[in-house]
Amino acid sequence: MSKVPDLVVPTHLKLKLTQGHPWVYRSHLPDAPSLASGTWVRVRSGGFSAYGLWDARSPIAVRLFARDRAPDAAWLAARVQAAWQRRAPLRDTDTTAYRWLFGEGDGVPGVTVDLYGDFAVVATYADAVQPLVPWVVDALRATAPLKGILLRQRRGDLGPADDGDHDPAARPNVQRLWGAPPPRDLTIRENGLTFLANLAHGQKTGLFLDQRDNRRTLEGWCAGKTVLNCFAYTGGFSVYAARGGATHVTSVDIAADAIGDAQVNFERNGFDPRDHAFAVADVFEYLTRARDAGRTFDVVILDPPSFARTKSSQHAALRAYTRLNALGMQVTRPGGLLATASCTSQVGPDAFRDALAQAGASADRRLLILHEAGQPLDHPVPAYFPEGRYLKFVVGEVVH
Repeated sequence: MSKVPDLVVPTHLKLKLTQGHPWVYRSHLPDAPSLASGTWVRVRSGGFSAYGLWDARSPIAVRLFARDRAPDAAWLAARVQAAWQRRAPLRDTDTTAYRWLFGEGDGVPGVTVDLYGDFAVVATYADAVQPLVPWVVDALRATAPLKGILLRQRRGDLGPADDGDHDPAARPNVQRLWGAPPPRDLTIRENGLTFLANLAHGQKTGLFLDQRDNRRTLEGWCAGKTVLNCFAYTGGFSVYAARGGATHVTSVDIAADAIGDAQVNFERNGFDPRDHAFAVADVFEYLTRARDAGRTFDVVILDPPSFARTKSSQHAALRAYTRLNALGMQVTRPGGLLATASCTSQVGPDAFRDALAQAGASADRRLLILHEAGQPLDHPVPAYFPEGRYLKFVVGEVVH
């Protein structure tokens, strides 16, 4: 580590980097060096310096890790241990699945770790961070008793702050790093409920863990209500709604396997799936048909995949959110609730609220926001890293 290459970046970046922003974009480099991905470099800007990993092909050229020295296995183990302690409150809530390591939020850019009972799932978001994986495995094993560790690899420019795992079209490669493979019918506990977690083949690393608190919040609004859950996946929001006393829950997802797992999740939590409805369908088409048929629900939940991977697709994403939420409002009864989310980091909270306002105008409705939230404590957001605030969750009354 004694001959770490220096990389000088423009001095106008010094303030942001001093505040702790962990990325240096390739567009900020007048002369990009010829280095292999995964090479440690020292970034300098004025009097600032920090160590990071070079990425030869991503728009994020350097992910920064430490100020004083290039990290080693002991440095990373300390970060994993700190992240474990940070999640201690979750272990008192009858919850056995949560994000153990949240990339930039826990000081390890480009790497996440999700815990599902006795199994950990490591996810990497760039070739540059691959050298860290053996250190991560050792640190996980040293911190908590585990039965197995998997690796899910993604390619492209997504980072854990963009939470691209919400995209059902993205199917990362999965391999076993250590220990036993997880069973196909692995179950976990979340706030006292039981869910299947398909770690090897699920859309995400098993479940959408970042919506855990929002599921529990919405549960309290569902007593005596009819509920429509769109992009239901394996029925997380649906099962919470049933526990909250919903009279009928309709779960819609385009993936037949996910809907099958949703029915199993109902059964495992003591709810007869025959008392509810499950539809394998495109959500936009389903909502259009429901609107045209004059169907309405007391509570409508919209938790779509990310509509934008890059800034260039931001406008298309906003149009999609506007169209989706207009349809959602049109099938919500007067005075009913719309619970709507965005996991697109390219669309900030203000832009998302604007899209909801435009959706209301398009649907001849108004949305009165009653509750607004983001990520739970296992997805921490550094104050200096707005890109980390990817999840928006709004519950509003639909006023006709």
